[in-house]
Amino acid sequence: MKIRLNYRVVVLIVILSAIAFRQAALEIRPSILRPGLHLFAYVGNTGDGTVSAIDLVKLAAAATIPVGPGPIGVRAHPSRKEIWGLSSSGGYAWILDAATNQVVARIPVGPSPSALEFSPDGSTVYVTVSGSNSVVAINCATRRVIARARTGRRPWNARVSPDGKLLIVSNRDDATVSLLNALTLESRGTVGVAPDPEQIAILPDGSKAFVTSGSRDEISAVDLQRAVLLANLALDGKPDALLLKPDGGELYIPSADAHGLLIVNTQTNEVADFMLLGMSPMAAALAPDARILYVSDSAAGHVVPIAVDQRRVGRPISAGQSPRACQITPGGDVLVAVDSASDEIAVVRTQTSSLITLVPTGSRPRDLAIKVF
Repeated sequence: MKIRLNYRVVVLIVILSAIAFRQAALEIRPSILRPGLHLFAYVGNTGDGTVSAIDLVKLAAAATIPVGPGPIGVRAHPSRKEIWGLSSSGGYAWILDAATNQVVARIPVGPSPSALEFSPDGSTVYVTVSGSNSVVAINCATRRVIARARTGRRPWNARVSPDGKLLIVSNRDDATVSLLNALTLESRGTVGVAPDPEQIAILPDGSKAFVTSGSRDEISAVDLQRAVLLANLALDGKPDALLLKPDGGELYIPSADAHGLLIVNTQTNEVADFMLLGMSPMAAALAPDARILYVSDSAAGHVVPIAVDQRRVGRPISAGQSPRACQITPGGDVLVAVDSASDEIAVVRTQTSSLITLVPTGSRPRDLAIKVF
């Protein structure tokens, strides 16, 4: 009788555990996913020259793919089932097939490529090549270089205007931005900006660009119609990231030096607000509805949610030892943050503002891309 009772208890425990596991899986599964769709995070690991493909539904690494030395600029193609990136030491762009987790192409671009940018329609990718002071345009379908142009010294980053007609390149060593015709790469002008320009944000109407300085507490506002500098705005700390609100009204700038978030009014070209956040806020991700901004604090080991319209700081969310780059899945259900100190990514459920788990990556993870396919 005792043996039968124990057997029934074991069966009951197994059934209850299965139900609990299924319920947890349903809670983790992002709302945007239909049967047959997959949701993956791709993490570039600078320490071992690999990309970690991580299944965000199963919460496990699916593959570790060698892509070449110094992988940077990891980006999801906007329409193709591909992940693109650069080998900063190998001098080429690489393409990863998301369905097979295999590298399907390596395209030579020149020494020390630093960043890539897709055209709005996904037909072209632009690569800044710091070692040759140039920018390269690649046809995404044929995977061939179709144009090349000179820039300023050590081009750092590139952004395409929303209408796809203008390419803006920040040139770090001569404190300028190059304005180029995105279709032909012909020069449309050069504008002087604050020293060591890095990140770029362009307003939705294409009228203005903002460019961060990598060495000073400044951000530059550039009139793209007249190709002139409007102002160099003084900040309370060096800008570490640059996010534009979808309507173009505000810029959000995490700053570790200022221990907080700087908010710039893009119409008046003025710092409109400052929010004290913590020890070392360095990166951020904006929810799809633009209501919540998540800022990662690399020194405090957490991510801070901010209701940007109300200027209200929420309860910090544990996210590993040193979270840096972060992104939100297209449906807004999951936040992923790269933990560079422990070689992991933190997976956070946004609805409950809680850490789901930490998933191991390769050595020294840096860049992050999220893809639904």
